[in-house]
Amino acid sequence: MEQTKVKKSISKEVVMNTLNGLSIGIIVALVPSALLNQLLTALLPVFPAGGTIMAMTNAAMTLLPAVSAVCVGMLAKFSPIQTTSIALAAVMGAGNFKVGTNGFNVSGTGDVINIAITIMIGYALILLLGKRLKAYTILLIPTLVLVIAGGIGTLTLGPVSGITKLLGIGVMQLTSLQPLVMGVLLGIVFALLIISPISSVGIAAAISIHGVAAGSANLGIVAAGFALAIYGWKVNSVGTSLAHFLGSPKMQMANIMSRPKLIVPIMINAGILGGLGAVLNIQGTAMSAGFGFSGLIGPIAALNGIGQVTAGSLILVTLMFFVLPIGLGLVSDYVFANKLHFYENSDFELNYA
Repeated sequence: MEQTKVKKSISKEVVMNTLNGLSIGIIVALVPSALLNQLLTALLPVFPAGGTIMAMTNAAMTLLPAVSAVCVGMLAKFSPIQTTSIALAAVMGAGNFKVGTNGFNVSGTGDVINIAITIMIGYALILLLGKRLKAYTILLIPTLVLVIAGGIGTLTLGPVSGITKLLGIGVMQLTSLQPLVMGVLLGIVFALLIISPISSVGIAAAISIHGVAAGSANLGIVAAGFALAIYGWKVNSVGTSLAHFLGSPKMQMANIMSRPKLIVPIMINAGILGGLGAVLNIQGTAMSAGFGFSGLIGPIAALNGIGQVTAGSLILVTLMFFVLPIGLGLVSDYVFANKLHFYENSDFELNYA
């Protein structure tokens, strides 16, 4: 009985450290691009050096698998050899490095779900081997973790990517519904995607979502980002709180997956904002749909969709992408935390110190 409890405790540790490490890795690798790329794109005609900075931030995104694995290793208190060995395996499982005619071609962040699976396999392998290898650790750990965990990761990549594609097909069916219903459901679905290991950007690109559907999807993510920032405002630093919508709400992934009920207020906010977006004809693109407020990609796509930048269009976009998400977040926090005691603000605490 005691042994079973220990095994469960270890399994929980592996899963939670992996999810927490992945959340941190996503923020570290993606925030520079989210903060700078849209601004630099606009400034390129007068600031050509911005192209170099954008190349740096885009390169940082491709390092998400390795960065996440290093974060997991640090949380697990692994040695440098163990940590970097998991990083090598994670890169193999990500699928964003592909063999080309002149070496390797790299693009994107890789499949986040498969990165998590690969990291957990490497994590478990290190725990299994422990200190058994003694003096041969430096020789065998990198090789064993790379070949076994990385090898299994390359095998699972196809099936895991297939599941993501099937999910995309399911999401695509929502775009044929009546606009209001479509807006509500897409807002909810993309809010759930952004707080899961599944790539909202990948799903949006795979189904080429556009127009009002993309606008509603984007607003669902906006609602989630602002709500999560507000729910954890009392227990998180200002920078961490801002990162929920300036970066990615995925940073709350571990907290939410360990307490699934926390998705309820997020779904309500996302459904309301997504539905309003459909009613008010807020537009988007396949590129903007999965980003939310991050990098101002969603608001700028909405302005472009209106066609002409006027005082009225600026007020509408400000209302939909800033005022209403904050208002919904404050109201839902008051109702669910203060009145219903559905959650504690500490449930959203993040400690990146």
